[in-house]
Amino acid sequence: MAGVVYRFGPLELDPSTRLLAGADGPVALTARQFDLLHLLVARAGQVLSKDALIEAAWAGVAVTDNSVEQAISTLRRVLRENGVAAAIETQARRGYRFSVDVQRVERRAPDESLEALLAPHRAWIEGRAALETLERSQVTHARDVFERVLALVPDQAPAHVGLANAGLMQFEMTRAESRPDVAALELAAAHAREACRIDPRYGEAWATLGFVLDRTGHRADALAASRMAVSLESDNWRHHVRLAYVSWGEERLREARRALSLLPGCPLAHWLAATVHVARGAMDDAERELRDGIAAQALPASARFNTVALHWLLGLILLARDDRRGALEQFELELASEDSGQLYARECCASTWYAIGALRLRDTDDSGAADAFLETLARVPMHPAAVAAKSVLAARDGSEGTGPSGHPNNGGPFRSSTRADLPMIDTGRVNVTDLVLARAVVQTLQGDRHSAAQAIAHALADAPAGSALWLLPVEPVLRASGDERWAAALALLRNRAA
Repeated sequence: MAGVVYRFGPLELDPSTRLLAGADGPVALTARQFDLLHLLVARAGQVLSKDALIEAAWAGVAVTDNSVEQAISTLRRVLRENGVAAAIETQARRGYRFSVDVQRVERRAPDESLEALLAPHRAWIEGRAALETLERSQVTHARDVFERVLALVPDQAPAHVGLANAGLMQFEMTRAESRPDVAALELAAAHAREACRIDPRYGEAWATLGFVLDRTGHRADALAASRMAVSLESDNWRHHVRLAYVSWGEERLREARRALSLLPGCPLAHWLAATVHVARGAMDDAERELRDGIAAQALPASARFNTVALHWLLGLILLARDDRRGALEQFELELASEDSGQLYARECCASTWYAIGALRLRDTDDSGAADAFLETLARVPMHPAAVAAKSVLAARDGSEGTGPSGHPNNGGPFRSSTRADLPMIDTGRVNVTDLVLARAVVQTLQGDRHSAAQAIAHALADAPAGSALWLLPVEPVLRASGDERWAAALALLRNRAA
């Protein structure tokens, strides 16, 4: 295997391995930065237009001149820090020129040497593809892959990002359990921060850190890190999805739309936009987004993005309109995804069973409702609203509350009560707004809808900025929409989502 290696100053650029190396070892570059530098070096002495650079590094994606200027600025800094100063000249109204002498060397390396160099990059691609499936088994595989990559190249920022994402997803797989994998979240935070330290201009590192910070409750820092990612790499749809995820209101809508302009049909972007419309009470807009996301999910291009929750949320909207048949059809479609292995499928199916329980309550089928709530708890034992509803039903017939296995639910964070009251909850393990929602479910089922509405309104008034209680307009037990007692709470929610 032969190839050309470019040498300039103390640096060597090898296109076959996509490595830039100096006296101290590999120099961290993003894939786009490498493509830009490769073109400039390969045509050293020639003036290259911005269009030529965009074609080489952005592969036809629409970007602004500012994106090119930022990338060139970053390359200049990297080269300067590694002993090659004033290498890229700006030619006014013409483009850029690599002005340092470049030596082209034909090199033939033993196949085993090339394999050793390619191994970490091949593994990184394998790990990234595994993560994008959002499948539980693939997440575990990806963590193993990225740990192997870091053993080979410990200073490679993308490998740290890959391991951070794998750890983050392992936490997400367990977040609804009684003992979430906090160690995986801590690992994710450590590697995300390390990636930002190694390459402060690497957008993926900041996007990952933003998501980790959101999960650890640092919302302001999460927004700052996610916005940094977008400012560094504005044409990366993944960064816009991440920023949409950690933001709320108009910013979430704007970022979801930007993601859809870069990746039309992205199901998750449609779902994120729909959540804001739900909070604002704009159900027609929410339904349109969800149906567009469902239609896009059926296309071959979306096959590798295994998204859930679209049918569940659409079902809730239809149920709020009292379209029970349509709601049940959507709930059945959501439940069909449970065996997909998708990261959030179990949680979504738990929420779907909770909605089915609420529907059965409307039909005065307490026994069927109790069975549905038990299905919820079999999947997510830490589901406060389902525990609350089940407690009320247990009190109605005088029976002891039971857990998902049918045995008395007298362990864990919830303890059964034969009184029509909320079971005791370990508030250190349950989100405060979820706790308030659970109390409102008990009050509603006891017939005290006024107190339930007041409690939710107070919680919204006191909650920090964000998406707290966004589901209220379609919450299936509370049935807030159209009820004047809920007007104040719904108005607060709309204002928060503005």
